[in-house]
Amino acid sequence: MASRQWCEGHSTPVLCVGASGGPEGLLASGSEEGEVTVWNQEGTVLASLRLPSGDDVTSAVFSPAAPGLLYVSHGETVSVLDPRSLKGAVEELQGAGEEEINSLALNETGSALAVADDSGVVRVLGLPGGQVNRTLRRHTNIVSSVAFRPLRPNNLVSAGLDMQVMLWSLQKTRPVWTLNLQEVAEEEERHQHKAGQLFNPPLAHCVSVATCGNVLACAAEDGRVHLMRVGSGSKLDRQGAIKAHSQGASQAHFLSFLPHPYWLATGGNDGMVALWDLSQNPVVTVEDKGKPQAAPVHRRRPNARAKAKLQAQAKPQQAKEETKKEREEVEEGSSVDQSPGTEEALKSGPKLSFSHGDKVNWVCPTLLRGEPSLVVADQSPNLSVYSLAGL
Repeated sequence: MASRQWCEGHSTPVLCVGASGGPEGLLASGSEEGEVTVWNQEGTVLASLRLPSGDDVTSAVFSPAAPGLLYVSHGETVSVLDPRSLKGAVEELQGAGEEEINSLALNETGSALAVADDSGVVRVLGLPGGQVNRTLRRHTNIVSSVAFRPLRPNNLVSAGLDMQVMLWSLQKTRPVWTLNLQEVAEEEERHQHKAGQLFNPPLAHCVSVATCGNVLACAAEDGRVHLMRVGSGSKLDRQGAIKAHSQGASQAHFLSFLPHPYWLATGGNDGMVALWDLSQNPVVTVEDKGKPQAAPVHRRRPNARAKAKLQAQAKPQQAKEETKKEREEVEEGSSVDQSPGTEEALKSGPKLSFSHGDKVNWVCPTLLRGEPSLVVADQSPNLSVYSLAGL
């Protein structure tokens, strides 16, 4: 599939891309060694900045309430930038993360910034000012991704290398529920009579929430994109998966500008990019499809944090024994309803799939001059733009 190349914005590999919803439709990209670049919709570089810290820029998000504010993470710091005048930081939120930050997310009102880092902690900062309002400590490994639920500014989802996906309400400091992707994968293997087969552990890399706020997608190292539906009372009432990539799935992002909100773009370490129509997926549809629901399962998480950075084939450190109190708290906060049939959506396959040719670092769905597009970052300093016109 042909792509347009956006060049000369970076000298190092691009790690993240963000798109503004404002009238100017700006894009921002961050790369290794602290480079931030702002682009217009034609792919022209409007401004570039090298942050003084020189740390890799791992996430770039525009404020939905004030498109003139751009938040970028580097090291343990979040810099607030004005993309229209990229001369330096308007504000520095020092120590926003306890360790290196991997992901940022803003709620729809622009009043809260979620920060996920290597320590396994998610911090929620109030804006403006950056005061820490909540510190969420339940992950036992690096938290790789965080996202707010649309229409619910006090709810967010986190995912990490402990293979856990967690739904949080900011009124509490423990998750509403937790889904253990490793247990899901092991259960599926038992159903398929493949016990003992080697597989990549489902380290969770990227989580996204559809605009309805009830359907979640999480890209994982096992090549699957795990799907979840939040039901009444914020309970997890369905879960499933699509086998999206032959190697680790690094990216999953819902598109908000196509005819329905259940289009999902994915990217992986296999160099493939795919677009999925999930509107008929059992996790999305309200109908039960006649499948029986399993009884609630109490999930117990390990109490250890791996010290290594993201490793494609690494497995988290074996858990240490938790105290009785910790076990009770985990069980109370982690009850879920699980649905069988985790790969039902695979039958239809992606609506669009193509080889990008290199390991995908980021996929950013956006409208460019009114045309649905995917902006893809890889191991190079350039961006590739693919048109989705005709869908």
